[in-house]
Amino acid sequence: NVFFIPNPVDKSIDNLNISLNKTTKYDVFFALSHGVHRGVLKKGKVDDRIKILNLISKNKDIKTNFFGFKEKQPIWANLFLKELSKSKLGLNLSRGKPLKYYSSDRIAQLMGNGLLTFIDEKTHYRDFFSNKEIVTYKDLIDLSYLLQKYKKDKKQRNLIAKKGKIKYMKYFNSSIVSRYIVEKTMYNKTTKDYLWLK
Repeated sequence: NVFFIPNPVDKSIDNLNISLNKTTKYDVFFALSHGVHRGVLKKGKVDDRIKILNLISKNKDIKTNFFGFKEKQPIWANLFLKELSKSKLGLNLSRGKPLKYYSSDRIAQLMGNGLLTFIDEKTHYRDFFSNKEIVTYKDLIDLSYLLQKYKKDKKQRNLIAKKGKIKYMKYFNSSIVSRYIVEKTMYNKTTKDYLWLK
């Protein structure tokens, strides 16, 4: 059997409360890479996410903080968190077409650190989070409108980001996700014990 496994958040790592930041240098944060913890981008690789980033970056009213884009290499660990904290909004784009419940692990860092997170509605993340906890968009026109809206609306932006962080931490934290994985893979319902204890 295959089960949905959410990207876990860890309160000891994801401990920022960006929604409480009084000032931010940028409007939108996104960090692209061509593989987990890959230090540099692959030459000649085509990535559909670049088209979206290009369109957003052409809007002079939006200050972007994009990595893995236009000669800015990917970032990781503490540098990732440091740059994340400089923005009001976080864009969650995954490689390929949006799929139901699929997201890169980026979503845990965005929501877990209290950044207002934008995700394509075709991922069906509204099954987990309401519009009071996450922002979903229909297409690029809708995304552009919503970025502008929440850039200006500090009160709503911070309220949604705060509620999103609380819910993500409650239901998708590393302890719950780990227990879920163990129970789905190692627990025998018939004998009511864990397979590794035999």
